[in-house]
Amino acid sequence: MTTTLTRPRLQEGATRSGHRVFGCVLVLAAALRVLVMLGYDTAQLYWYDSFTYLDAAVHLRPQGAFHPAGYSWFLWALRPFHSVELVAGIQHVMGLGVAVLLYVLLRRWSLPGWAAMVATVPVLFDPSFVRLEHAVLSDLQVIFLVTAALLTLLWRPGAWLSARAAVAAGLLLALAGLTRTAAVPLLGLAALFLLARRTPWRRVVAFVLAGGLPLLAYAGWYAQHHGRFALSGSDGVALWARTMTFADCSRIQPPPDLAPLCPNGTVLDAASEYVWAPGSSLNRLPGDRFTHNDRARSFAVAAIAAQPFDYLREVVEDTSLAFTWQPVAHPKRVSAHTTFPRGSWPLPEQHALIGKVRGEYDSDIRGMRSVEPFASVLAAYPYPWLLHGPVFGVLLVAGGVGALRRGRRVALLPWSFAMFLLVAPVAALDFDHRYVLPAIPFACLAAALALRRDA
Repeated sequence: MTTTLTRPRLQEGATRSGHRVFGCVLVLAAALRVLVMLGYDTAQLYWYDSFTYLDAAVHLRPQGAFHPAGYSWFLWALRPFHSVELVAGIQHVMGLGVAVLLYVLLRRWSLPGWAAMVATVPVLFDPSFVRLEHAVLSDLQVIFLVTAALLTLLWRPGAWLSARAAVAAGLLLALAGLTRTAAVPLLGLAALFLLARRTPWRRVVAFVLAGGLPLLAYAGWYAQHHGRFALSGSDGVALWARTMTFADCSRIQPPPDLAPLCPNGTVLDAASEYVWAPGSSLNRLPGDRFTHNDRARSFAVAAIAAQPFDYLREVVEDTSLAFTWQPVAHPKRVSAHTTFPRGSWPLPEQHALIGKVRGEYDSDIRGMRSVEPFASVLAAYPYPWLLHGPVFGVLLVAGGVGALRRGRRVALLPWSFAMFLLVAPVAALDFDHRYVLPAIPFACLAAALALRRDA
């Protein structure tokens, strides 16, 4: 009888101890974010992404180019405060929330507190994540929504998904897809996972409908404004730019209407540069580049069909940049920061949209600059690139291999999310260190689930 009573007490004590350790780590991570808010005088705004998000938040219409409106809805909700600094502050809280969701899910699957805490370290302490939270960009919202969806999908170890959870997870992933279109296929991956777990078909249907109907409704709204049933108007332009690093029109032999999109001798060091370069063939066509989206897509599909191995080589080579021992600038004009930079970052005031957004959303919008003495403390903050690059690769391998083992296949869902979020942006456009970040939390989650002892 004594043994029976003692074991639960010991387990309960270990659980409380694990929570206390994570609580201490969470406090340190919160202190780091407070230091970032003090170390920079405003939120980081990027041309042109941040300003198109803010403009869409003011006018509540779907953009005709790259970005769906999901993140702009979040900015619209905060518009009454007229403060991009408040946006950054709330996103810092959301970053902490991502770590809490990961920790709760891993404890739910019986991982010890220390292991669950370790899996949250990149989200809590990687400067790249913290700087992403401080920027007016959609990536942090995508990470938060997908993490919440995974928590909902995997909340009941050893049991089927409930109908309510199926609907909630579908809605969360739909909103993630309406924030960044790269997240839309996660709905399909999750549906396949549910089918593989023999989830009752009514719940799978509920999940698919909850995820699919908002996307269809948004596509209809987009069509009202832009005359095309879609989530964005840039998929063809992006894929065309991807092919510019290898396309050979002597092999593609495009029809006359696509021939003007062939490489024209302009050579750039990254695929994404071709979208904006004035000398690229797309930008020498009359009209706005996005008016040629359908033609660009047709050319890209023809190029990939004619040169599939060249396309795969480019995707593999660019994806491998995520795992280097030292960060690689890609394209070379950008700086691959491994910590918190010091300096000032003025806005390109020649663009009329900046003044328009300043007048309509936040009159105090300005270029960001670092603030002493906090910036010097941040500049000295140590976080090894090893954890961001090579260890990330190890986590992907561990999660993938572990997910194949009987009893640990629950890791397959977050692992497939991580792999897709890593490779899809490269396959659709180009590599960017920022695009790698959404994959890292799910690689940590998959590795932790795959390696748990009690599987």
